[in-house]
This record gives sequence, structure tokens and C-alpha cells, in this order.
Amino acid sequence: MFEFIKLDPVTSARDALWPAAIVLTFVMIIIPGIYGIIYKIYFHPLSRYPGPKLAAVSNSFKDIYGFRQGHKPFIKGEFYAGGTFAARGVSSIISERDPTRHGEMRRLLAHAFSLTSLKEQEELIIGNIDRFIELVKAKTCKQGEIFDIAKGYERMAFDIIGDLAFGQNFGALETDETHPWIATLLGALTKGALIDTFKRFPTVAQIIGVLAKKQLTKLYEDTSKNEQMAIDLVSKRIQNESNRKDFMTRILEHRSQDRHQATDLQLAAHSWDFVAAGSETTSTVLACSTFYILNNPDIMNKLKAEVRGVFSDSSAINDASTKNLPYLNAVCLESMRIYPPLPFSLPRIVPEGGDTVDGYFLPAGIVVATSPMAAGLGAQNFKDPLIFKPERWLDLNLSPEERDNLEASQPFSLGARGCLGKSLGWMEMRTTLAKIILTFDMELADKEVDWLRDSRVFAAPFSLSEHTYSVFYMPDMPENGSGRIG
Repeated sequence: MFEFIKLDPVTSARDALWPAAIVLTFVMIIIPGIYGIIYKIYFHPLSRYPGPKLAAVSNSFKDIYGFRQGHKPFIKGEFYAGGTFAARGVSSIISERDPTRHGEMRRLLAHAFSLTSLKEQEELIIGNIDRFIELVKAKTCKQGEIFDIAKGYERMAFDIIGDLAFGQNFGALETDETHPWIATLLGALTKGALIDTFKRFPTVAQIIGVLAKKQLTKLYEDTSKNEQMAIDLVSKRIQNESNRKDFMTRILEHRSQDRHQATDLQLAAHSWDFVAAGSETTSTVLACSTFYILNNPDIMNKLKAEVRGVFSDSSAINDASTKNLPYLNAVCLESMRIYPPLPFSLPRIVPEGGDTVDGYFLPAGIVVATSPMAAGLGAQNFKDPLIFKPERWLDLNLSPEERDNLEASQPFSLGARGCLGKSLGWMEMRTTLAKIILTFDMELADKEVDWLRDSRVFAAPFSLSEHTYSVFYMPDMPENGSGRIG
């Protein structure tokens, strides 16, 4: 007896191809993958280079970012290309990769960040800080609210840097509504992060380009709007001939010189950088400091004793009067160590001919960086790195074996690419924190918060906006009147 079987040609062909497909996959994907892993571990020029261990060594900071006699500079990586304003054909102080061109930009912009300029700008800065203090009083004392001081710091920082970069603040402290420029800023930062990711993973980029086309289109549109708002704000400031002491005052004075041929568009790109780099970073340090102070009564008591022992009136608090307060400075330094305001690595390219990093020779073209998080939280650099301990910055009489490697924390980076606004950042941090400590008694509204555990990073500096603080008015300060409201 014969049994007839009806064959499905499609199924039969598929079944016949399965063994071949498996072999092909093994030959084309698995074997090369295994080979690549073995090569990278044992035979690649970087195979002897320690990864996580080296990432926490301060020498890599100096070698990659600092000045070294007789060494070529490590230029910025492609991470910086294609960011904000790139589509408009201009670079900025942050995105420019060419060292010579960057040096020209820095010489022009440095006038706005000199100590002389900073002293002139201090009135604007402290004016915004005092408005922030009044906002905290109004929310907690008059309205009896629990105040989200992390968001408050953010709004204050945006108003300060907007005042300096664009000649007007964003009005962030006057309303709970987010200014359109601030609202679209995160999208612009996200665009830059995505471009870098797409370069690394082109196949993923093609897939996301199809699946998230609508979202990407909106992201690029928001970035363009954000750039245009910066252009309009700078144009308005340039046309408004004013004697107010902001960044543009000094920049416009010097750009007429032949060596500083900066267009209005380029000034807008620079101003965009000022706001992006000088807002979230400062507010992050202040929020982190406040959290750890409130979580450690001994630290709070030491800081109160120092600040209230020197000041009886908030109007006496400024950059000069807080510069020599050791414990206040140590609190800020420890905050930037345990929680770097710029948490991601800044990529650089090993120059032609190769060079050494921390004693290891690297071939040209390799992308290198030091992770601020790994360096600041590395146990080989800091004893008990997860413990907030301002005293580690004050114990300078310890032996080298006992002392922490303080140079492993470099929140402002080093060298020619080091932060232009370092002095401005210190002024804001010290002045704000001193005024807060003098004026208020505070406590955490949520006692279960763990700063490092609950933090998230979104293409830009860390955010902990979901956590709030309860701020209590101090009745015993003469300027505060009477009554205690929480």
C-alpha cells in the first residue's frame, strides 16, 4: 500500500534551508564574535590597559585633559560634532574641536569671565539669589507649603545664567510655568546624545529612524526652535545698547578687534553653551549639598556654626565674604566629588604618533576619557567613597598614605578645555548655600530618599526633581520677623 503525501513547496524549502542558515549564522556571526572577543582581550594594542582600575586614577585626568610639556594636545572626540548649531554652520566654545580655533574663541570669551567682570556681575547674580530666598520664604512661611528646593535651585540657576548670557532672566522664579527656552533645552541636549549614539551603532540608528520617526522629527524641530530663541535673545541684547554688566558687555567690547571676528550667530551659539553648561550643573551641586547636609546633623551643625558665626545679616554674604569659609568650601567640594555635576566622560583622541596615559602607550586615534563618577567614587582614590565627608578636604596634615587622592575629583576639568565659568560657579554655590543656611532651618520631607540610589541621568546632568525638602522659617533672625511655619 502506498501512502501519498502532499508536499508544501514553501514549507519544504524552509525546512531544507534551516541547517544551512544555522551553519551560515555560526560562520558569519558567532565565530567572528568569538574571535573579536579573544583578540580584544589578548592581542589588541589596548589589551594590557586596565579599564575600571585606570578609570579611577587621577593621572589620566592630567594626561588626557591637562598641559604636558612636549606633548601634543588630545583633541575633542567626534562626540562634539553634529550638536547644537552644527546644522547652521557654526561651532561654539564647547563644540569646537580644533585647538587653534578654540583658543581664539576662549580668548574672546574669557573677558566675560575674568575676576574684574565677575565682580561687576555680582550685583545681578546676588539679585537673583535674593529673589530665590524670597520665593522660599513665600512658599513656606506665607503659604505653608513643602518646597521642592531642588527645582527651586534649578529655576534660580536658569535665571542667573539667562541674565548674564542673554541680558534678561527667564522669569523662572516668578512663575511655575516653564519658560519655552528651558522646556526645549533638554530636547536639544538629547539630540546631541542621540547623534553620538547613532554614530556608534548605525544599524540601531536605522531601526530607530523608522520606528521613532515622529518622535525624532519633533526632537529636531524643538532643537531648531531652541536655537532660534537663542539667536533672537542675543540679537535683542546686541541691539539694546546697555550699560548693564553681563557677559555681552565684555564680549562686544572685544569682538571688534581683528583677531576676534565672531558673528552674531556664533555669539548665540556661545550663549547657548553658557546656559546649558551653567544652569543644571550649579543647581545639581546645590541640591546634592542640601540633601547630604540635611541627612547628616553633625555636618549641618558644623556648617551652621561657621556661617552663623560669621554673618548676622544676609546682605553681608557675597563671593569675597564666603571665599575663606573652609567648611562651606569643603561641603561644596565633597558634593562635586560624590555627585559630579557633569557625570559623563569627556572623550578625547590620542594625537598623531601616539602618546602615554598614566604610563601606558596608546596608538594614535584611540578615543580616551576619564569618568568623573568612577574617579570620584573609586575606593583607590577615596576612603569610604560613598560616605559624604567634607572633612576629607580639610585633613591636609595627614600622611600621603592616609590622605585621599583629592586630585582624582576634577568637576571643572583641566587644561585649555577647563571650565570658563569655574569662578562664577563657585560664587553661586557659596553665596546661595550660605544665605540658605543663615536664613532657614530645614528638614527632608521624604526621609526614605537615597540620593545615589534614586538619581537618574537623562542625556545631561543628573536630575532628582521628584524629591522635595521641607523648609522651615527661622524666627530668631532679625530680618525674618516672627513665627515659625513649615
